[in-house]
Amino acid sequence: MSNRIARMEFDALAPRVQDVLRARVDRLGYLGEFFKCVGVQPDVLAPFMEMTEALKKALPDRLTETGALTVAKLFDNRYELHQHERLAKKLGFGEEWVAAVEQLSPQDAPCLSDAERAVQRFVVAMVERSGQGVSAEREALIDAIGPEQTIAVMFLVGRYITHAMIVNGLELAPPVPSIFEAGT
Repeated sequence: MSNRIARMEFDALAPRVQDVLRARVDRLGYLGEFFKCVGVQPDVLAPFMEMTEALKKALPDRLTETGALTVAKLFDNRYELHQHERLAKKLGFGEEWVAAVEQLSPQDAPCLSDAERAVQRFVVAMVERSGQGVSAEREALIDAIGPEQTIAVMFLVGRYITHAMIVNGLELAPPVPSIFEAGT
């Protein structure tokens, strides 16, 4: 991590950014390093977080977490991976479900629903093929969850890729350990 990139504390963030992050900071009890670093771009960060919140309304939690965990795993974004493991567990999905998603092998994951497997197949195809040549997976996803939610999954992929690129580019360490690490 470059020490040339400023880190902002919550009270130094633009008011609009504070508004969109307040519930998250209250829930977690801290302002993550990601937000401390990217807070210098409030006109980008605020809509990014508004999009994140809109996606939570556009998709059921299980589909959101399937997509988020899949992108985090594919991009080796341990920062987001560990946080979404914890969120999935808190939502009651269980460690077995999280482990099944993280295997990135939906055909071998009987604890995932058909919709979750379709989401994961589509997300993997989108990432591995840079969004090209994914019509078979897209059409299967539309069959599973409908066209509106399929578009939401596409936005979700872009959102989590953006996060992964920033976290990896800044070399940020995960703020919390994996749920699969000893003692967690």
